[in-house]
Amino acid sequence: MNRSLAALAAALLAASLAVAGCGAGSSSNDSTSSSAQRGAAADTGSNEKSGAAGSGSSSGTSKTTNLAQSYVVRTATLTVEAKNVQDALAKARTLVDGAGGYVGDESTSLDDAGREHSRVQLKVPPADYEQLLEDLAGLGKLTDRKVNAEDVTSQVVDVQSRITSQKTSVARLRELMNRAVKLSDVVTLEGELSTREADLEALQAQQKSLKERTDMATVTLVLTEPEAVAAAKKDDGVWASVGDALGAGWHAFYVTFRAILVALAAALPFAALAALVWVLVRTLRRPVPAPSAPAPVTVPAPVGRGPEEE
Repeated sequence: MNRSLAALAAALLAASLAVAGCGAGSSSNDSTSSSAQRGAAADTGSNEKSGAAGSGSSSGTSKTTNLAQSYVVRTATLTVEAKNVQDALAKARTLVDGAGGYVGDESTSLDDAGREHSRVQLKVPPADYEQLLEDLAGLGKLTDRKVNAEDVTSQVVDVQSRITSQKTSVARLRELMNRAVKLSDVVTLEGELSTREADLEALQAQQKSLKERTDMATVTLVLTEPEAVAAAKKDDGVWASVGDALGAGWHAFYVTFRAILVALAAALPFAALAALVWVLVRTLRRPVPAPSAPAPVTVPAPVGRGPEEE
């Protein structure tokens, strides 16, 4: 009797445990379906907190970076008077090539006084920046010099820290997407992931711009002709005007002569046809000559007798 009661109690306990397990399984599925949304929301908040904390926690790294390396954007503008602007421009290109840089935008123009101006942008490594400024000033007479140096180390460190945090956030969202079950959760996570990836690309573009500005210094060189050179060019303008007038006259003669030849060539077939018609008309209108009368026969007069014969 005791054994039967113990067996019955064990059976009831097993049934209750089975029922409790089924309820726990169903509740766990519901909690899994909503965990993606809660995870995304929590990750958003943690991303913001981690961004702020990252900037704060990277203060030590920022100090170390400042001590180890500084990022400076160097720019300069030089205005130089050169007797021959084109020669000075060619020398500037050679100097930049020798320093491992390159030539950017370039423009050349003439002002109202006839002076030639050339403006060119030069990119050079920071190590050769000072030497290039001295060499460019030696191309002629230096009339203006402006040099600027901007320290962007804090911007570089801040952007790098934000990129690191953003990469971590993107990785967490991708992990949540891999564990998501419901389609609505997947759609929500995909939208959030696209937004964070766009933010990451913007930060990377900003980092690239800062790197380009700090890796190469920018020098804007303005070359101008002195007033004396411009005046000498004006004196030579009389002969230039004569030469231009002679060239224009020769061109007009050539154009006129060519037009006459073209007109004659175009009228030649018509002239040949008119000549042929004229010959035919003259031939048809020529009068036919009348038949000539026979020439009269002349009888020789008898030879007269002499007085002796009479």
